[in-house]
Order: sequence, then structure tokens, then C-alpha cells
Amino acid sequence: MSELVTPAGRAAALAPGSRILVVWPPQILSYFNAGHHLALYQVAGHLRTALPDSEVTVLDATVLRRTWKDIGNDLFQQRYDAIAVMNDFDGIDGLRRFVTYARALSPGTPIVTFGRLSGVNPLFFQQLDIDAVAENGDFEAAVLAALRFFDGETGTAPGVHLRHADGSWHAPSAPGAVLPAQEWYLPTPDEIPYQRYDELYHDDANKFCGIPQRRELVVPAARGCPIGCSYCEVHPIFGRKERRLTVERTVDYIEESFRTASFEYVAFYAPTFTLDRRWTMDLCERLTAGGARFPWKCATTMHHLDEDLVRAMGRAGCVRVSVGLETLDPHGHGALPRSKHKSQQDLEDLAGWCAQAGIELNCFVIVGLPGTSVEGVRHTIATVQALGGRARPTVYAPWEASRPDLSDEEMAAFNRQLFVPGTHDLDAAQLRDAYEVVFGPQPDVTAVFERIPARAAGADGDPVLLEAS
Repeated sequence: MSELVTPAGRAAALAPGSRILVVWPPQILSYFNAGHHLALYQVAGHLRTALPDSEVTVLDATVLRRTWKDIGNDLFQQRYDAIAVMNDFDGIDGLRRFVTYARALSPGTPIVTFGRLSGVNPLFFQQLDIDAVAENGDFEAAVLAALRFFDGETGTAPGVHLRHADGSWHAPSAPGAVLPAQEWYLPTPDEIPYQRYDELYHDDANKFCGIPQRRELVVPAARGCPIGCSYCEVHPIFGRKERRLTVERTVDYIEESFRTASFEYVAFYAPTFTLDRRWTMDLCERLTAGGARFPWKCATTMHHLDEDLVRAMGRAGCVRVSVGLETLDPHGHGALPRSKHKSQQDLEDLAGWCAQAGIELNCFVIVGLPGTSVEGVRHTIATVQALGGRARPTVYAPWEASRPDLSDEEMAAFNRQLFVPGTHDLDAAQLRDAYEVVFGPQPDVTAVFERIPARAAGADGDPVLLEAS
């Protein structure tokens, strides 16, 4: 076994009663999707189960608006025995500063980072004064493997890059573990700062994933995806084989959460929600039989929807379906899997099915997709809007151009809002037009919240749970 002692001379060991911090460092978010932040609570819950004698603290410092003084106080006073720091595509800004605070105020504490960004560019994080970087496998499994390495239980950590005593980094000895769906921890409502989420979703012109004026329960229904889009992190991290909760556990979790907290709709968090058509139909039948009491939304592909399925989803309470349309320009199809080569007629058919089922159609559109033009993007968005849909544009992120030696600012440019310098051939006028699509006025703000019954507001501003009729 290789002892973990960093060049600074730190040694690590976890013992009964050890304190572990799972944290998203302070930053200004580029984008907010509550599902992306759910991993904090799932990792913490998994660690509490696997290490029952340890004390696990979870902190979404960004959402909770923690200051650096707050962070410093916590690190100095708690002296954690291990820290798991979550990274994300727009989560670079505060990461290096967090590590600086941790090394100054809790110098003996080993640090592992996990998240979507380290899944596509793990070597970038070896610039930081940290001890482990999770590359692939479920986040829970990767963090636990790193902690067991820190504790001396194992000499390796599948899916995790490790820094050894001489300061050298060692690549994972094996791919990271993926957990059976029945082992996923499902957070209880009191663990998550939903009121802060409500505030982040308030302005729908930002085109964040939530529905304004209503509170969502996020249900992590599936992981993994066989489609394999080059610009997506799901399959490199979680694999091409999809794993799902059972319909029974999914519905039980929804019912229990609605009984104990004041949710108004469900957001299913899955890469391709309707990939398993039979599962989706079973869920719809179960929800419909219960009176369709839980309005819900999901994200999937056009390829995995058909008229009968959309009709069943509408009956079961679906109010929004988001699809990765990406582009209607056939010149951009070379950058897409064949299943995403969709025509305007395909879009018109889907829009018609959604309108008949009472479902809002939300289309993800990529600006700067290789082979496409700004005019093509505008045509795609205008077509969506003319069909009564809502378009959410994001900038193409060429992950193949990300390198381990990038600066923090260069890495942050891959946040799907900015064009990465040197990776496109747009002139100044075209670049301004492209940014107008992403950052200009958004006329197609949603009104879908009007289809979701609201709950009375309490004195603290939180919705009050009302008995379903």
C-alpha cells in the first residue's frame, strides 16, 4: 500500500468519529439546475451509510450564500478529517481559493474533488494542492474509494487519480464503480435548501431548468446513457448502460416527500427520461391511477418520444418535456449522433403531440455547433417559438480542446455560455450575433406554472403544505 503523504508532509487517517465535509465552494453561478447539486446530498448520505461512525457535513456554500469568512470559520473550528469538494463546469471560480483556505486553516486534511468537470478533464485538477481527483464512476463510489485510500484501507481507488508520497500522480488502476440503483441515497426534503432554489428559478428569462413560482422536488430517476453525444459528460462518467430506480421506489419517494414538505411539482433528473419506454409507461399508469396528483417535468430526446407516449405522459400529469433538439440545420448533423438528426417535420409532429397533451415543449439548442451558422440557430429557435415551444440556447463546449495546463479562467470559458477563444471561426460581428442569441432578450418565458396548483404561502415565505383533494 502506498501511504498518502503529500509534498507538504500531510498524513491522513480516518477513525471512528471522523468529521467529513462535502462541499460546493462559494462562487457566482453561471447556470442553476437543482439536479446537478443533488450529488452533494447523495454523496453525503452514501458516506453516512458506509461510514456510520463518522460525522458527515454537507454544505452548498454557493446556494446558501456563505462568505469566505464563514468558510474560514468552519474549516478552522471543525478541523475536518477529510474534505470532498464538488466541481462543475461553472464551478472553477471558487475552487482554488477554497483549497487555499483549507490548506491554511486545516493543513492536515486530505482533499478529494469530484464532479462533472473532473469527469471530462481530470488532469486539470492536478494543478491544485489536493490529494485525489475523481474521473469516472458514480460520485458516491469515487469519494468513498478515495476516503478509504486516505485511511489506509486500500492501496488504490477505482476511478480516482491519487497523489502519492513523492508528489507524483497515479492514474486510476481501474474504472470507477457504478452503483445499482437500489443503493442510491434519496435525500429527505429537510436536507436541501429549497427556498434558495426558488429564488434562483425566479427569473425565467435566465432559462434555468426550474419552473418559476412553484417548488420542485428533484427525483434522481436514472444514470448513464447509451446515446453518447460528444459534448455530454454523462456517458464518460456514468457509463453507456442506463440504471434506473424502480417505478415503485420512485412513486414512494414522491408521495413521502409531498407528505412531509410543501412541494408543488416533480422534476425527474435523468439523462434521457423516456429511454426505457416500458418503464415510462408503467410510471404514467401508476401516476394516472393515483389521480395524477403530482405535476411533473422531464428531459429526454425527440427520438425517444412518440404520440402514444406523449399522450400518456400528459394524462399522468406531465407539464413540460425538454428535448435536446440541438439544431434543425442538417449541416450540424455531423456533430450529432444519428438519433438526433431531426427535421422540421419531426419537430412539428412533436409540438403537435405536446399541445394536444397539454405539455409545454422546451427545446435545448446549441449555439456554435460545428457546421452551423448563427442564422441557422436563429431559424431553429424561431421555428420552436412559432410552434408554441420554448427554446433554451447554450454555447457549444469543445471538450476536445480542454487541456490539463489551462488556467482557471481558460477552463471556466467551457461553461456553455462563452465561446472558447481559438476554437471557433466567428468574426467579431458574428460573435456578437451569437451572444445576442444567448444573452439577449428572451421572449418565450414560460407560463407553465399556471398549470401547477399553487400552495398557500406561510409567514416565512415558504409554501404551506395543503392536503390534496
